[in-house]
Amino acid sequence: MTAGRQRRVTLCAKTTVVSAIPVRPGKTHSLSALDHAMTRHFLHLVFYFRAAPALTKSRLMYSLSEVLSYYPAVTGRLHRQPVEDAGAGSGSEWSWVVKCTDAGLRFVEARAHATLDEWLASATDEEEMELAHSEPMGHDPSIWSSYCVQLTEFDDGAVAIGLSSAHINADLTSAILLVRAWSDAHRRACIVFPPFLHAPALEPRPNPNPRSALFSSKSAAAAAAAASTEPVATAKMSSATFVFSDASVKCLLSDAGDASPFDALAALFWTRIAAPELGAADLTLGIDMRKRMHAPLPYAFYGNAFHFYSVHGVDLGAGLSRVAADLRRAGEGVREEDFWEAVEWLHERRPGRREAEPAFQVYGPELTCVEVDRDAFAYGTPFEDNDGSRPAHVTCRVDGVEGAGLVLVMPAAAEGAARQVVVTLPDDVVAKLCRDASIAKYEPTVLFASAGVKKG
Repeated sequence: MTAGRQRRVTLCAKTTVVSAIPVRPGKTHSLSALDHAMTRHFLHLVFYFRAAPALTKSRLMYSLSEVLSYYPAVTGRLHRQPVEDAGAGSGSEWSWVVKCTDAGLRFVEARAHATLDEWLASATDEEEMELAHSEPMGHDPSIWSSYCVQLTEFDDGAVAIGLSSAHINADLTSAILLVRAWSDAHRRACIVFPPFLHAPALEPRPNPNPRSALFSSKSAAAAAAAASTEPVATAKMSSATFVFSDASVKCLLSDAGDASPFDALAALFWTRIAAPELGAADLTLGIDMRKRMHAPLPYAFYGNAFHFYSVHGVDLGAGLSRVAADLRRAGEGVREEDFWEAVEWLHERRPGRREAEPAFQVYGPELTCVEVDRDAFAYGTPFEDNDGSRPAHVTCRVDGVEGAGLVLVMPAAAEGAARQVVVTLPDDVVAKLCRDASIAKYEPTVLFASAGVKKG
């Protein structure tokens, strides 16, 4: 919280919500190599809703308890488990596993001393994260809840639902679909995307490609590990959200040529964050692989299923349309084989593995740009059966970002091509972007910037 600024969010109570149906004794949920790679990171989501009769604490806690019956891994606790097939003399080899003990998740109640419109117009990035309570892992993870839900009521009766999760559990798609399943249960509707809890779906193949050991693919994991396995020295990081209307994105697409909204926005922000005069530059891109595989995973696959790959040697001075085209071609060139090579490489180097390196930065040290929620799941989460009950705004953040920073591109509340870009970057870079004429040309609304940064 910025010094001298009065705190507007007050925590009122904390409790635990358990599932309505107990889990059978002894049930566990294993974590994949992709899950283990996310050890350093946390997810934070905030869903904002206008005042509605159905959004009361008692009703929300009841429906949350019901939907948690589908998510035993959410209510469980992390444990270190010895690897049985490690071989003789393996000694300290272990992996993380979730023991589905019905311990429940943390549920926090809070008050925000502002109306929703006042909050959206004035809240800083630090204030917004006060709506998504999280607790660091203590010395004993078996008593720590890796999921927290916060219900915050505004002065006008609007509410914010904040969800925080250790990234080792799942990715942003899984976290968004957990809230969507909650909204379905709350409306007594069919859960459209019930979770698919099957971590072995991403286990290494029985006959892995020999290239996986050398890891010569384009995935960014090896590059990140080679750059640093220790925290990256970095300036103070801050965030801001840029909301682009349907008309603004269409204007950008006319300037960017044959590109998707993601390619165009990634190119726009990359060229403004980096220094075009330096010539060739590198970028890490993250995409959800669930539906990009020959045997697709269900949308509701629970876990981490994003693939991070590097784009090398792009000339940022060549213009927006050229950079966007380079990003489009790089995305089209991602093969399923690249993804499996990354899975197999990470499996051999996961935390707890013999002679393994410690967990490294996935979001950094190189600038990382991630495409989130392509099918607008975040805004398909109404808690009432009417068109006006969709979220007024949704924010996604990743904690533990270091180095050059992170750019998340996701749909916005408005329909059509509207998008929002959530950046987590060094302080001075965020301030520069908020004043950048090339971005201002597309008239974004700037939300949740640091105190002192002028908002558009």
